[in-house]
Amino acid sequence: MTETIDTVVIGAGVIGLACARMLARSGREVLIIEQHRSFGTEISSRNSEVIHAGIYYPRGSKKAEFCVRGKHLLYDFCDEYLVPHGRIGKLIVATNPKQLPQLEDIRQHAKRNGVTDLSLLSAEDAKQYESEISCVGALLSPSTGIIDSRAFMLALLGDAERHGAALALGSQVVAGRVESEGILLELLGEKHLALRAKHVINATGLRATFLSKSIIGVPAPSVPDNFYAKGNYFSHVGKVPFSRLIYPLPEPGGLGVHLTLDLAGQAKFGPDVEWVTEIDYKVDPSRSQSFYNAIRAYWPSLKDDSLIPAYAGIRPKIVGPGTIDADFIFQTRRDHGVRGLINFFGLESPGLTASLAIAEHVISLIEE
Repeated sequence: MTETIDTVVIGAGVIGLACARMLARSGREVLIIEQHRSFGTEISSRNSEVIHAGIYYPRGSKKAEFCVRGKHLLYDFCDEYLVPHGRIGKLIVATNPKQLPQLEDIRQHAKRNGVTDLSLLSAEDAKQYESEISCVGALLSPSTGIIDSRAFMLALLGDAERHGAALALGSQVVAGRVESEGILLELLGEKHLALRAKHVINATGLRATFLSKSIIGVPAPSVPDNFYAKGNYFSHVGKVPFSRLIYPLPEPGGLGVHLTLDLAGQAKFGPDVEWVTEIDYKVDPSRSQSFYNAIRAYWPSLKDDSLIPAYAGIRPKIVGPGTIDADFIFQTRRDHGVRGLINFFGLESPGLTASLAIAEHVISLIEE
């Protein structure tokens, strides 16, 4: 006999865990299914661990809305659950005079998104904050921060489990079928199992399109294309003379090679943008040359041989290179015709910052 459960969340990354927690707190029976032997091993643990302010995203987009809302929720969550974090701020720097108008454009755009705390700085003002910075002007974002993403996910999972959610590790959904009673899922783990769910949240990140295509009854035209944008990171040997994050102006596909700090003050640089067709987390040491060139635009005294390969992450894109980044997609019955199925597509950055706001949104989608 096939067991029936109210809600299955597929994918135990930060967004899946946030949604599972919110659903469990609302009184639903929730099972989280994760194919790996631990949670949050892909996108959620291979990023910059930055709490974004919500500056760059298109006005009216879900990325802008959920990032700004999620930022406030995340800081409150970290305070309540004692998740290590720091509201250290960042500088967005212009490194040549032609870029100066972009700073004011970004400030006005951020203001329209609800980010009202940006300050425009002269080069001299910027040096008062970071003496080693080289720029002709900058924006100060005091509400940008950093977070221990692993500790955040542990707190989400712990609270979800306290409210009755369960986590099944090492279980992969290999197929599914839409039925009148719900969605039948085939799981491959230690055993081959079948499970019927009234509600299914597809939060599988890099594999979201593949999972949706594997469910019989989901119309193929409703599933977007899938692209991988790899971001490589390099660590700096020794301490850096910065106490804030340093960002260049945005570039196509990402926010440029920026300097981020972990909670111990260790610096890392990245990500760059490398379009790939396979999931591969190896960092090619030869890519460091482009990093040196990019970093020295705002930190000229960066020493040779001070960067070492750190790690790589991959963003789940639904548009390819040379196109404008797409917004988050939350598909429901109105989009694909399947009752009880919610697909997440293209949930890349600022997904970590937006995760708690996305979880709120999922509750409203299920209640609809």
